[in-house]
Amino acid sequence: MDEARERIAEAYRRDGAALWRALYSFTGDRAMADDALAETLARAVRRADSIRDATAWMWRVAFRIATTELRSRPEHQDTLEQAYEMPDPIPELMTALRRISPNQRVAVLLHDYADRPVGEVAAVLGCSRGTVFVHLSQGRRRLRALLEDSDG
Repeated sequence: MDEARERIAEAYRRDGAALWRALYSFTGDRAMADDALAETLARAVRRADSIRDATAWMWRVAFRIATTELRSRPEHQDTLEQAYEMPDPIPELMTALRRISPNQRVAVLLHDYADRPVGEVAAVLGCSRGTVFVHLSQGRRRLRALLEDSDG
């Protein structure tokens, strides 16, 4: 395996599971998370020689693919799959994540969960760093309110 493809493989080994969980949290759909991750890896292998930071590239591309897929779905199909087994309180968190805006969801997941820098989140969202801070603040506040409501 050449050096460029080895960097892709290493990034996937290190971040693949976390990336899939973030995609699932973003989309609420296991198959969509699987497809977005698979498409990201296929594109990464094809473009390995032109990718400088494999980890950042994979996170950015995976969320762009997932966002495109979400936009193509009819709004009435936007539900969580209840068959997926997760320990409590994850189902409540998944439901709360689905109730915040897509930009807030991406910002919170990438920054707070995946520990990606604000500049990288801005690149994924196609906005300024300041806008990312707004999405983070509003998203966290909304999640806190939603999760507190579900505790009562």
